[in-house]
Amino acid sequence: MDVASSSGHSLSPPAKPAQCELCQRPAPLTKHHLIPRTLHNKPRYKKRYSREERLTAIAWLCHPCHKHIHRLFSERELADRFPSVEAMALDPDIRAFAQWLATKPAGFKPKSPSPKR
Repeated sequence: MDVASSSGHSLSPPAKPAQCELCQRPAPLTKHHLIPRTLHNKPRYKKRYSREERLTAIAWLCHPCHKHIHRLFSERELADRFPSVEAMALDPDIRAFAQWLATKPAGFKPKSPSPKR
């Protein structure tokens, strides 16, 4: 996995863009760790990714996109299936949500579905 850092320091996250990397809306952004921090010390991920990759593999997402991906997938599924923003954008459920959200005005917050049982 090639993770470039544009901020100079090799363990710094990528520079914050002006818009969400999934829905492309200009909105307040949150850091989504492509390799969830809870998995950083697991042997499986230490073997697969360097320390630098584990710390800098970041996607900048708006709150609705970030909440949506965590609602759909476990941390292990996210780490195994979506090591990049491009991989997330290829998932039909994530892509459909991001495309729908892109049509909404800045500041729009989707209603949360009922909690999982």
